[in-house]
Order: sequence, then C-alpha cells, then structure tokens
Amino acid sequence: MKPLLFAMCVVFAFGGVSAQRTTWQPSPGHTQMPIWPGAVPDAPPAVGPEYAATETKELVAGVPWVYVGKVSQPTITVYAPKGKNTGAAVVVFPGGGYQILAMDLEGTEVCDWLTSKGITCVLLKYRVPGEAGYPKSVQYPKSGPYPESPMALEDAQRAMRLVRFHAAEWHIDPHKVGVLGFSAGGHLSAAIGAHFAKRLYPVADAADKESCRPDFAVSIYPGHLSLSAAEWDAEQGTKKFVVRHPANADKKLAPNPDLPVTSKMPPTFLLQAEDDHVDDVNDSLAYYIALKKAGVPVEMHLYAQGGHSFGLRRTKFPITGWPRLVETWLVTIAMISE
Repeated sequence: MKPLLFAMCVVFAFGGVSAQRTTWQPSPGHTQMPIWPGAVPDAPPAVGPEYAATETKELVAGVPWVYVGKVSQPTITVYAPKGKNTGAAVVVFPGGGYQILAMDLEGTEVCDWLTSKGITCVLLKYRVPGEAGYPKSVQYPKSGPYPESPMALEDAQRAMRLVRFHAAEWHIDPHKVGVLGFSAGGHLSAAIGAHFAKRLYPVADAADKESCRPDFAVSIYPGHLSLSAAEWDAEQGTKKFVVRHPANADKKLAPNPDLPVTSKMPPTFLLQAEDDHVDDVNDSLAYYIALKKAGVPVEMHLYAQGGHSFGLRRTKFPITGWPRLVETWLVTIAMISE
C-alpha cells in the first residue's frame, strides 16, 4: 500500500500538474446531480475547495489524465446508453487511493465504453476530502476505506439507491444494476457488496427505501482486500483501529475482516496484474478465495504484466484488453445479451 501513497504525494506535491486548477464538469449534455438532499452525513471539517487538475507528467498510455481532489459534495452524472438500451446500468467508482478521483481515466472513459454497449453509466464523484499521504495529524472521519472512514461507502450506498429509485425515469432494469471500480474504487465495489444490508446513514428521503445491493460487481486492480492491507489501513491517521483475525491467519491470502464475505454477495469479476506496484495481487487472490468458499460466483483474470492505473487505455500489455472480458462475463451472468 505504501507505494500508492508515494505516488499520490507526487501528484499532490510535485507532479506535472497543469498550472491552473479548475472545478470538474462533465461533458456538454450531462449534468452532475447532488446525491444528498440536505446535509451530507459524517462531514469532516472543510479542508479547502474542491478542485480539478490535469496530470501531465505521469502519463497513462502517453496521455494526460484529469483528477479531482477535496471532494466534500458528492454527485452522480448519468450517461444514457447509445443505440439499443440493454436495461443494465453500472455505477462507476473511480480510483485514487481515497485521496483523489481519476475522473477521466477511470470515470468518463469508462462511461464512453459502457454506453456504447447499451449500458447506462452512472459516474459517482464520491467524497475524498482528506489530505495526501494519510498524515498522522488528520482526525477521522477522513478519506479512507470503510470502516476507518464511512464517507465513500455512504455515498456509494446512496448512489445505488438513487439509481433504483429513478430506474423507470432513466429506463433501467432495477434488477440489472451493478458497480465497477478501480483501485480504491475496486475496494468500494467489494465494500458495498459486503455492507448492503445495513444503511450507514440516516434516511434522507424515499430513495432510501430502495436496496443498495449490486446485482454484479467488477473490481479492477483493487486494493484493501487482504488482511495485510487491512492492518496497514488501520494504522493510518491519529485514530487506530484493531483488525481482529485468527492468530494463524495467512495475512497475505486471508481476506480483509472488515469485508465479511457471505453467499449473498453479488457475482464478481476481478482483474489484476502480478506486477502491480501499488496494490498487491494478493488483494485479488484473497478476495477470490473468500468468495469461492462462500459459494459466490466469481471470475478472476490475472496477468503477469500490466502494472496499475491503466483504466481502459490500451498499452502493449494484454491486460488492457479487459473490457471485452467484462462484456463476455456480463452475458454469462445474464445482465446483457450477445
């Protein structure tokens, strides 16, 4: 996990960021919709205004990428399917270490792909208001994985409920609503699958009567899924958390105890490279083993090379052809047709 922090600190402090910071806006014809009708639950003290910036030094497939930081007011942006509507919808969680959000690389570019396949895409800009590098001086609640921080998972639960609440209006089948996340967003995809039965926030309106259980989940190069990753997470910030586990547990291949895996979790697709320098491949392996033991349908694809944070951008590595694998998988679990 620590290499992730170094990488994020480079973006925050030293990286080739465009000189002018702006606020993120979706492409013309799309509008951000606040997900909370009133006060945002568990809001931490403000750490500055939200901003968007372009990373021009650490390129992905030779192309810059846009990220947002200090998000305190979460939104969703709905992208309607192009051509024939399959009825399926995917809520997309960009990655960024729970510190920033890679809004184009792991957000809008994903929506372009999904909508071209007749799938409604709902891009969630979830809260990442914390400071870079998990500084020890920062109090919780702050950016981070659940349960160390509830904010991102609260936003994910709320977004799923809003999609089902507006299903008829948005021409979505409420029984074909899944999630897809990258890196920290890949952990969020797993977390909402594990914690769908308990609402983490007070009822806001009628939308909160809807279920937030995903009908399927896709985690691309996920982190925070193994016991060893959970123990590292628990040591960050000023408030420490105890990760309870059997004394003889294999820390690399045991699952994160804060993600209790049961047979009620959704069918899951996992993808990771063995040379991932940010989130260890054992995160996917540990989660895969736990899902198999629980009888949850799961498909995992591991590649020798590919690294981390490539999104949908094609590189010389075969792993970047993963969207076609997901399309085939969605057919096999009857979410879309061929």
